[in-house]
Amino acid sequence: MTPVQFIEKNVISELVRLGFDVDVAHIGAREAVNYYHRSSSASGKSKMFDDCLNIAKAWATKCQSKKKK
Repeated sequence: MTPVQFIEKNVISELVRLGFDVDVAHIGAREAVNYYHRSSSASGKSKMFDDCLNIAKAWATKCQSKKKK
């Protein structure tokens, strides 16, 4: 499993666990992978996944509110 696949799979499962729609979780995962590609380093030691998950949660929150309106 590549790092991109790991991030995508685990971000989707975490967002769904938090109650987001599956479609919104996929959007968040896509943005998390984009962040991973853009980022040169994590905010701390072994924190890259956490950084990606925070980005995904932010995007999912924005998208979820639009879909519910």
